[in-house]
Amino acid sequence: MKKLVLTVLGVCLFVVAAPACTNFIVGKKASVDGSVICTYNADSYGMFQDLCHFPAGKHAQGEMRKVYDWDTGVYHGQIPEAAVTYNVVGNINEYQVTIGETTYGGREEMVDSTGILDYGSLIYITLQRSRSAREAISIMTSLAETYGYNSEGETFTICDANEAWIMEMMGCAADRRASKERVVWVALRVPDDVICGHANQSRIGKFNMKDKKNVLYSKNVVSYARKNGWFTGKDADFSWKMAYAKPDFMGRRICDARVWSFFNRFKSGMDRYLPWALGKDPSAEDMPLWVVPDRKLSVQDVEAAMRDHFEGTPLALDGDVAQGNWDSPYRPTPLTFEVDGKKYFNERPTSTQQTGFSYVSQMRSWLPREIGGVIWWGNDDGNMVAYTPVYCSMTERPECYNTPGADAVTFSEKNAFWVCNWVSNMVYPRYSQMFPSLAAVRDSLERSYFEAQPQIESRVLDLYQSDKAAAVRLLNDYSVEKAQQMLARWRQLALYLIVKYNDMAVKPEKDGKFLRTETGIGATVGRPGYSEYARKALVRETGDKFLMPEE
Repeated sequence: MKKLVLTVLGVCLFVVAAPACTNFIVGKKASVDGSVICTYNADSYGMFQDLCHFPAGKHAQGEMRKVYDWDTGVYHGQIPEAAVTYNVVGNINEYQVTIGETTYGGREEMVDSTGILDYGSLIYITLQRSRSAREAISIMTSLAETYGYNSEGETFTICDANEAWIMEMMGCAADRRASKERVVWVALRVPDDVICGHANQSRIGKFNMKDKKNVLYSKNVVSYARKNGWFTGKDADFSWKMAYAKPDFMGRRICDARVWSFFNRFKSGMDRYLPWALGKDPSAEDMPLWVVPDRKLSVQDVEAAMRDHFEGTPLALDGDVAQGNWDSPYRPTPLTFEVDGKKYFNERPTSTQQTGFSYVSQMRSWLPREIGGVIWWGNDDGNMVAYTPVYCSMTERPECYNTPGADAVTFSEKNAFWVCNWVSNMVYPRYSQMFPSLAAVRDSLERSYFEAQPQIESRVLDLYQSDKAAAVRLLNDYSVEKAQQMLARWRQLALYLIVKYNDMAVKPEKDGKFLRTETGIGATVGRPGYSEYARKALVRETGDKFLMPEE
């Protein structure tokens, strides 16, 4: 089955996904340069995915497309192919349309097991057919209404170079729907001057049904809830999430807390909504769907937000024994555990070890579409990678993001996922000791990318006027070059870390070289021992067990 699936899609390895993703959204008037920006963390243990690519194409009338579930590879059925399809790389297409998602689940009884389209297939099919965010919404909803939606509740981020939208969708189970009902959905245009986010909890509450320009919804959006006894009030009082996916403790603390932390970075006064994010106060004020930031955000700001561990907030992952000997902000899974019959939980920050791929998509209306759209891409936890530029017109992928033979159980030193994970898994348990070395390489690489961006795009723009194909080729080659350079630098980093921090000691160096004695052997190593917190925590727990007697 796996070989068949990969033959049919060819360009996108299937994964086993879990509801553990994050999307942040920045309107064009909320960004420093007028870009629309959106992000995606695809999180799931065991997840492995290349940088997807679907080439543009023309298709004969009557040609059918087979649909396989994006998570599992199970065959669902087939739908008519579009006459023309567009180039897609990652989650962006050649028209700068970007689509991401997070799964919130919602009412299990709404899942339509008879539907052909799951959330992942719907995303990539729509990217191949749409030239704007609005057109993408129309295509997604029309496909789901025609062929059925075979997934749990989903929040979609749908953006282009001018607009950003948030859409939520659920299926209409066969035993609960009217004859023509297949799906229920609502989509809101994100105002240009705000930031927005979602992280596996339904976020859309009440919405203005009279605003036909900025609010779109299925005809049955209220009636389906009424029919099933989930809503009884006036249409104007209808709240999507309260009817279909009411937030509980986990939805607030484990999911909305990620969004709260994103808002809190860029908007003052977010302490007001901290009780909502903490999840334990049933009367807490609900957090808004979006906020106007105190300042405009850059791509670098958004990348930093994807690396968040609740630093400096009441949810910060420090000050307890779980941080280990070297202050790690990462926690083992599952999210919950039991002690003496009581259930406990781990915090769930945006940056997490199970991220399979992460991106920050930048869409710019003032540039030709082939140049304006770029996904800053990484094949691991966003905190542990250097995001490299991948332009939306790209048709040939770098080997490191599309490595023959590499998969979830096959390591390859030519593959970015595996080399990045090799490094990050050395760093996780010895975070405060080793992470500064990783961050220095990461930040140096990213600074070089952003410094080079104006120059390379200026060259491409000049060439674009006379030879569009050559300009696109130049961008493609540039994207490949930067990705492969990153991989080479990350392999160097892996070797450096094993030498520098071998056996929990630290080898001294100067001017980038490890020091030696006059006789040529390695210089005496440093032995920093426990972090300050770990030392004090050990003494608190053990008392005088390890106290040395006075002599």
